[in-house]
Amino acid sequence: MNKFFWMLRAIVYKIFMKQFGLLSYIGSPCYVSGLPFWQFGYKVRIYPQARIESLGGVIRIGDDVSIGQNLHLISMSSVYIGSKTTVSANVFISDVDHDYKIIDVHIMDQALIAKETFIGENCFIGYGCVILPGTFLGKQCIVGANSVVRGTFPDHCVIAGSPAKIIKRYDFINNIWKKTDSSGNFI
Repeated sequence: MNKFFWMLRAIVYKIFMKQFGLLSYIGSPCYVSGLPFWQFGYKVRIYPQARIESLGGVIRIGDDVSIGQNLHLISMSSVYIGSKTTVSANVFISDVDHDYKIIDVHIMDQALIAKETFIGENCFIGYGCVILPGTFLGKQCIVGANSVVRGTFPDHCVIAGSPAKIIKRYDFINNIWKKTDSSGNFI
């Protein structure tokens, strides 16, 4: 029954958003801002307690994406989540950082730094992950629970840790997932 009401509310969101695909919804309660910069594909499902903010940045989510409860997503430049991606609960995704170079000025009074954040198609983001500004995840990446991710990661890899590092990649020659060193070279 809740999902029915979430979909009805989605009709209102659709009026203000750049794109909001069919069968998409955002669970209640939630906090949203910057709706004109949002582009959601077909069948985007976001569960309750989400906080999604655009500070003038584009938020694009592909088709058939599922996002667990308590998402916190902020965009000042561009955040992209590819089709068929699953994001677990309690995940933070951002493309903006606070500068901290001026030593005698409070961090909240310093400039914001925006760097595009990209999550490829068919990825799985584990529970409690933090995806930091400037991150690029290739397609079908798996991110272990509670990982802190910053950097560029190729297609078909498993990353985990704080900071996150590659721990496995898919070996297309042997058709198996194989352990790697932190640079992604097979062991």
